[in-house]
Amino acid sequence: MSKPVIVYGASGYTGRLVCEYLREYNVPFIAAGRDKARIQEAMDKVPGIDTIEHDIVEVSHDVEPLSELFDGAKVVLNTVGPFAQYGREVVEACINTGCHYLDTTGEQDWLIVCDEEYGERMAAKGLLLAPGIAQMYTTSEIAAQLCLERPGVDTLDILVFWKGTPTVASTRTILVNACLSKAYYLEQNQYTEWPADAGLYDVAIPGQHEIGLALPWGGMSHPVWFKHDPRVANVKVLGGILNPPLMKAVPQIVQSILAGVEGLELEQKLAVLHEQAGGVTPQMPPRENPRINISVDSVHASGPLGRVHSVLYGNCNYKQTGLLNAYAASQLIQGGNRKVGFASACQAFGHRELHGVLKSFGLVQDPVLTVNG
Repeated sequence: MSKPVIVYGASGYTGRLVCEYLREYNVPFIAAGRDKARIQEAMDKVPGIDTIEHDIVEVSHDVEPLSELFDGAKVVLNTVGPFAQYGREVVEACINTGCHYLDTTGEQDWLIVCDEEYGERMAAKGLLLAPGIAQMYTTSEIAAQLCLERPGVDTLDILVFWKGTPTVASTRTILVNACLSKAYYLEQNQYTEWPADAGLYDVAIPGQHEIGLALPWGGMSHPVWFKHDPRVANVKVLGGILNPPLMKAVPQIVQSILAGVEGLELEQKLAVLHEQAGGVTPQMPPRENPRINISVDSVHASGPLGRVHSVLYGNCNYKQTGLLNAYAASQLIQGGNRKVGFASACQAFGHRELHGVLKSFGLVQDPVLTVNG
């Protein structure tokens, strides 16, 4: 195939950014989804799109037509969520056709499914299964991996913050995950459920005097990734948006929606959740501005006799997501992955390499590392 990468869900905000950065890496691609007109409209907005070879393909969301589309490709970048609802067909099609699988999920339950149900099947075919490549997870994992370079730490306390507006798809995924799934942290290598009624957590955000408000945000990806890392026993992750009024509203929105779907069948619940998400985020957010849309990823790593604190200050979290996925795809085309089967972006491509990529595009600074003990 002359176009080795398929961006599935290319009409969305994140999918469009992935295509933009694939152009930066001069990687031909197929922009695919369920509505050709919407994909064309999205591609028309990608700067310089006429300088990179690409096709636009409409495909239905079933294993057989997806397998036909993927046949001959090398990498599938999936941005169609909620992934717990729509991801299985895409992974099955990747297994059928021998394609590496990447996605932008933040759904912890989907990561656990990928790990426990699909990891070995993908590894047996020499394929990478790397869900959760996104600023909210990968950039903070880079900070965590920098801490783990120092021996003697086994506990990760991770904090993720960004300033901006969730996309329509992100809001839908957040609400479905919050209302239908449990959230876990890692305690002595075992999943432990976050208290469902804990509400907001007060946290100290590096670089500011104001106390922030955070949530477990579905448990996030890190406890699943680090469950297989022999250096790590405990992982807790909290995250939020640098917008206190919005953060205060999130638990209220979730509780209101939960009350509204009580007693409904699953399909009915999903329909209500998708409708409610459209009301919370009715339109695409504007293109990010690095002077406004900042990100802060902080990790306290500790052990019996040592502590390390790592902070990565950055900007434009959706651009970080698009770039990370495009870079991962370009590496996979060249056989540059370090692992097959289930793995995080850092485990598959190297945390220092990923940091270098983000820095080279002006999206993160050098890490601020503080070592004690």
